[in-house]
Formats: sequence, structure tokens, C-alpha cells
Amino acid sequence: MKEQLRHAIQAALKECYRTGTLDSGVVPDEIQLEVPKNPDHGDFSTNLAMALAKAERKAPRQIAEVLSVAMQGNPLCDKVEIAGPGFINFRLQATHWYDVLHQIMQQGEQYGRCQVGNGKKIQVEFVSANPTGPLHIGHGRGAVVGDAVAAVLQAAGFEVQREYYVNDAGNQVQTLGNSILLRLRELQGEAIVFPEDGYQAGYIVDLAKQLLAEQVGLANATEAEAVETCARFGVAEVLKWIEADLKAFGIHFDHWYSERSLYDRGMVDQELSKLKEKGLSYEQDNALWLRTTEYGDDKDRVLIKSDGSYTYFASDVAYHMEKFDRGFERVIDVWGADHHGYIPRMKAMLAGLGHAPEDLEVLLIQMVNLLRDGQPFVMGKRSGNFVTLREVINEVGSDACRFFFLMRRCDSQLDFDLELAKQQNSDNPVYYVQYAHARVCSINRNAEESGIPLPRREDVDLSRLELAEELALAKYLARYPETIVGAALNYEPHRVIFYLQELAAQFHSYYNRQRVLVDEAAITQARLYLVNAVRRVLANALKMLGMSTPEQM
Repeated sequence: MKEQLRHAIQAALKECYRTGTLDSGVVPDEIQLEVPKNPDHGDFSTNLAMALAKAERKAPRQIAEVLSVAMQGNPLCDKVEIAGPGFINFRLQATHWYDVLHQIMQQGEQYGRCQVGNGKKIQVEFVSANPTGPLHIGHGRGAVVGDAVAAVLQAAGFEVQREYYVNDAGNQVQTLGNSILLRLRELQGEAIVFPEDGYQAGYIVDLAKQLLAEQVGLANATEAEAVETCARFGVAEVLKWIEADLKAFGIHFDHWYSERSLYDRGMVDQELSKLKEKGLSYEQDNALWLRTTEYGDDKDRVLIKSDGSYTYFASDVAYHMEKFDRGFERVIDVWGADHHGYIPRMKAMLAGLGHAPEDLEVLLIQMVNLLRDGQPFVMGKRSGNFVTLREVINEVGSDACRFFFLMRRCDSQLDFDLELAKQQNSDNPVYYVQYAHARVCSINRNAEESGIPLPRREDVDLSRLELAEELALAKYLARYPETIVGAALNYEPHRVIFYLQELAAQFHSYYNRQRVLVDEAAITQARLYLVNAVRRVLANALKMLGMSTPEQM
């Protein structure tokens, strides 16, 4: 509807120039249209008159009067009014809003999808937790945000790849191997001294027991070989846990990318050589440095230390360079909030290689405060001092986890109340939304039992939708496609959650005030058509975000 009105305004503006009532000849490509907070002010409002004031050398209100006259006969508009210093408010004909119901029913599962992205290749890398232990609740939030960002981008017409970067090289893997080896020896009766920086949780003992049961040969291995064997075994097993947890959460990755493979294929040295060739790195104090200060970082960063070992930054640089080599036009990383300081150096590296800094978008995930009845709660004996994602999924279910994780901007802290997430009433937001879908399904069943057929487009008379709340529902359904576009272009899937909550609220209010199946057949058919359009949009949004659409609750 916004686009239709925007085209109508542009046509009216051109007509004003043709007739000479305006003379600057300026026709903006993008005319700003907003939905007024007060519905009494109309459906849309534009500041176009104020934007043209300088070019026209006229007062904004004078320009607004000319434009409003030019729009008076437009069949799209019911009323055009001027407000304040020159805002133009538009109220559209109700028939145009109800035409949206036909679009929804005709397009079905495709309603809300568009081609704004025009097939642009984007990679979303998320979770990427170290394979040294089970996923915790914080990883779960990052998983849902990353998956939802990918989903809204796909709905908006981008070509998206979901990737998990497996940190299977570096000190943390060696620490895992050493921790398992020490517990293995302890199980064999040796007295050990367990280091403070070792992994303390109970799952390390479980891995050691499994390794012992599988009789992996370590008897003749050197200490380094034994640690390496334990590390590789541990990483492989933990990755199985991670994959299983993500599968239970409905999270699928198109590609799993091994950090170790970067070294095995010589990719790190290859990419660092490119930096040297471009003069972006230099040697000093027997170390290799990247000139990130030349591109906005607060200091240059070490790639290879004086002892010849590679920093984490070195493999990250190579990995991100290789992402663009694979043809992605933009990459999105989902990181924990504690990585905030890492962003400038990564953007500086890309700028040095000729990429726009915005080609890398980093979404920071703030912590989750787990509550039970409003009080802080800690679970997890086997996992140590953190709450595993699996524990939360098992207690409240995947749908509730996904919904709650998306209820706030990802860079805002989130309170997750386990008891609220399990409630079967309107206090639970995910139940409230899914119940709206189930209610429409119940109405359809009642209609079928009463011998009332579901309406077809050619038979339904939408002029029988005469109530203000029916028109309000149609208007809100029309906003779904732009909600998807906004969520995609701003990487903010929480916008879809907000939309779902408001749509469910409007529907429940309507349901509680009005009967759908009434004595007059034409009204029944029109209302059935309306509520099934609501059901379709609810289903499209829930499925896109990886949640179920129950037909009974």
C-alpha cells in the first residue's frame, strides 16, 4: 500500500509541474511515508512539502495545499488533509485495504516474501562455539538470532548461506586434550595435579571414561601425542553434542568450516602473503604486524608472534579474507558482546583490502539472565558453572526458547523466565501468538461441522466487513511485507516478533468482541476470509522463524 501511494504522489507531483502550480521539477525517488501514531490522522503521512520547500522557494504549507488538491481525485484516497507546518495526511479507501486479503489468500505461503535482496550473496556465521563443551544458554540466543537473521534475509530475496566456524585449533583445544588425558589417568588410578586453567566440568570425566572404554591406544604415545589424541577425540565428540543440540533446536547449517583446515591447506600463510604483497603488514621485533591503525584501529595488531606462533587474529583474518574469495558480497558474524573490541580491527583489515567496512556486519549478543518465577536460577550439575542449552530446551521446548530469545534486540540483555515460558495462558507471549493461530483453526472446524464452506475469493463480499476493528486488522496484515523488509535490511528479526504479538492482540480482541459464524451467511463468509488471512500471516511468520503452528491448544 505504501508503494501504491508513493507512486500516486509522484504522479501528482509531476502533474503539478506540468500545469505549472509547482515549478522546481524535483521528483524524489524515495518519498517518506510514515504511519501516524494517532489513527485519527489517517493511514499515512508525508513530509514531502517540507522537503521541497527550498527547491520551490515556497512555504511548506503552501506546497502541501497544491499537492493535496492534485491528489483529491485519486481513487486510492478517501481523504487528504494538511496538518501542522505542512504534513500531508492520507486516508485510503477501505476497499484497497481489503484487497490485501485477496493478495494474502492468493499468495499463501509466499505472502510477505519479496526480491529486495535481488539474489545478493550473504553469509551468516553464527554460534561457532569452541568445541570444548556443551552449548550453553548464551550460545542458544546467538543460534536463534543468527538463524532468524538468515531467514528474514532469505524472505527478502537474498541468497544466504549459514555457516558454523569450528575453532578446532589453538590453545583451547590443547587444554581440552590435556584435561581429558589427566582425567583418564585419574580413572586408571594415577595421582594427578589438575591445573587451574583446565576444564573442570563433569563432562570431561565422561569423555575420559568413553575414551577408556573405546580402548584408544595411548600406551606408547609421547605426552604431546597423547594430548593430541585426546584433543581430537574430545573435539569430535563435543561436536556431536553440539550438532544434536542444534538439531533439537531446529538449527541447520549449510556449511561447517574447520579452523584447522585453514592451516592444513596453507590458507593462513597464503592469505598473510597477500597482505605482505599489498604492504599492509610489516615485521618488527621478530613479529608480523597488520597496519590496522591506518584504517581506524587504535593500534596495529600482531599476526605472528616473535616465537613464530600464530595469533587468533591471524586465522580470523585468513578466514574472513577467504569468505569474500568465495563470492559473498556481505558477511554477517554473530558474536558474544565480549568481542566488541574485536570489531574495529576486523573492519580495518577489510578496509585495507579494499572492502567497504560495512561489508562486514557484526551482531553482538548480550547475556541471558535465566529466571524462575522472577528469581535468578542456575541449572546444570554435569556442565559445571553454566546452564546448557539442552536443559532449557528440555524444560520449556524449542518454540518458547526461540520466541523468548527474539523478544528483545540482540544487543540488549534478556530476562528469560522459565516458568513464564511454560504457562498455557495469555501471560506467555509465545502461547498467546500460537493460540491465535489455533483459534482460527478451531473456527474453521466449527464451520465445517456446521456445514459452512470456507469462502472462495470469487464468492466473498468483503464490503460486509463494516467494523472499524476489521479494517484495522486488514491494515495491519498489509504491514507484514514491509516488516520483513525492515527486519532483513536492519538485521533485526525481533521486529517480526513484535509484529506477531500485535497481530495476535488485535485478533484476540476482535474474537472476544465479535462472533465469526453468525446467522447472516455473507457476513460469516467475509469474517471467515478475514480470520483465515490472519492465520496465514501468523503461520508464515512463525514458520519462517522456526516455530510450529499448532491447530489445537
